[in-house]
Amino acid sequence: MKITRKLSEDIYYIGTADRRIALFENLFPLVNGVSYNSYFIDDEKTAVMDTVDRFVSDSFFDNLDYLLAGRPLDYLIIHHMEPDHGANIGSLIEKYPDMKVVASAKAIQMIKQFFNIDLGARAIIVKDGDRLELGRHTLHFMTAAMVHWPEVIMTYDSTDGILFSADAFGTFGALDGCIFNDEIVIDSKWYDEARRYYANIVGKYGIQVQTALKKAASLDIKIIAPLHGPVWRKNIAEFISKYDMWSKYQPEEKGVLIAYASMYGNTETAANALALALADRGITNQAVRDVSSTDTSELISLAWKYSHIIIASPTYNLNLHPKMEHFVTDMKALNLQNRTVAIVENGSWSPAVIKNVTEIMSSMKNITIMEEKISAKSALHHNEPIEKLAAVLAGDIRK
Repeated sequence: MKITRKLSEDIYYIGTADRRIALFENLFPLVNGVSYNSYFIDDEKTAVMDTVDRFVSDSFFDNLDYLLAGRPLDYLIIHHMEPDHGANIGSLIEKYPDMKVVASAKAIQMIKQFFNIDLGARAIIVKDGDRLELGRHTLHFMTAAMVHWPEVIMTYDSTDGILFSADAFGTFGALDGCIFNDEIVIDSKWYDEARRYYANIVGKYGIQVQTALKKAASLDIKIIAPLHGPVWRKNIAEFISKYDMWSKYQPEEKGVLIAYASMYGNTETAANALALALADRGITNQAVRDVSSTDTSELISLAWKYSHIIIASPTYNLNLHPKMEHFVTDMKALNLQNRTVAIVENGSWSPAVIKNVTEIMSSMKNITIMEEKISAKSALHHNEPIEKLAAVLAGDIRK
C-alpha cells in the first residue's frame, strides 16, 4: 500500500506521521506527534532523500517499493544522521548493494559509528558547490554544519526549485494528510510550535543558521522540503524571515514573559501582582508561566518570543528553585541573547536568587539585567515594590 504525495512531476513525499510518540528526543513533549519526512526522486537515476525513524520503517519501505516498482535505487542522499532520519540507512545499504550513498565526509564517518559499515567506493562525499546529475534533475549541495549537527548538508534541486533543508524549517506535529503549508491553517499556535522546535533544537547555533541562510539567499526557492513538518510552497519568505529573526536572537514582539517558581504561593502572588500592574500600564502582551507546571521547552520558546523576561523565584538551598535553575541555565546553554531581564527573589533567611541569576545571565551575550529588583523576605506585604518595578518595566518595554 502506498502513502505518497507529489511535490512536483517526479518528486514524491514518502514520509510518515508518528502520533504515538509523546516525547521528541525523549525530552520535548509532543501534543500531536511528529512527522518524519523523506522524499523520492524518480528520474533516469533514482534517489531517496533521507529515511525515517525505526518505529515507522514499514510505511517508508512500502512507499519506496511501490515507487521503485522493482527498479534499483541508485542513490541515498543523507542530509542529517540523527536516528529519527537515519535509522534505516543500514537496511537500505543492505537491500540495494549497488546504491551509492551521497553525504558529507562527517556523515560517512557517522555511518560507520552507527552501523559499523565501511562504504568504501559506494560513498560519494560532497561539499559546497558539488553537483549530482540524475537526468532531468540537477542537485546542488551545500554544507550546513551545526544546523544542528556537524555533518548536515542541504540540497537544492535547480530543476524544480526545491530546497531539501534537513532539520532547518522543521516543526513539531504530525501531518494529517495535508503535507503542504497552504493546506494547513498556519496560525499563531502553529508558529508557536515552529518556534518551540527552532529554539530548543537549533537555537544554540544562530551563527551557523545565518551562514546557511546566506548560502540559500541566491537560490530561486519555490519549495522548502524539511525533515519535519509541512512542505512550504506558499509564503516561503515569511517563514524564512522568522528563521532570520530567531537566528539573530531578535525578539518577535515587545512583551514580557513572567516565569515564576513558588513553593507555597508567596512568590506566585508577587508574579500575579506584577502581571496586573503591568496590564494597568498598558503592557498586555505578556505570558505568565509557573515553571513547575510548564515544560522548559515552552518557556524557552516564549523567551525567544518576547523582549523582556521576569525571573521570580524563591531561594532553594541557597540557589534558585530547581525548576527555575533548569530554565535559566537552559537559556544560557541555548545561547539566548538580546533580552532585558528583571529579577524577583524570595527567601526567608538568606535570599540568593538575585545573586545567582545575575551570575548566570551576566555571562550571556547582550543580556541587560534591570537595576530595579525585588527582594522579599518570606512574602511581600505591600504593593510599593511591585508598582515601582512595573513602572520601570513598562517604560522600558515601550522604548
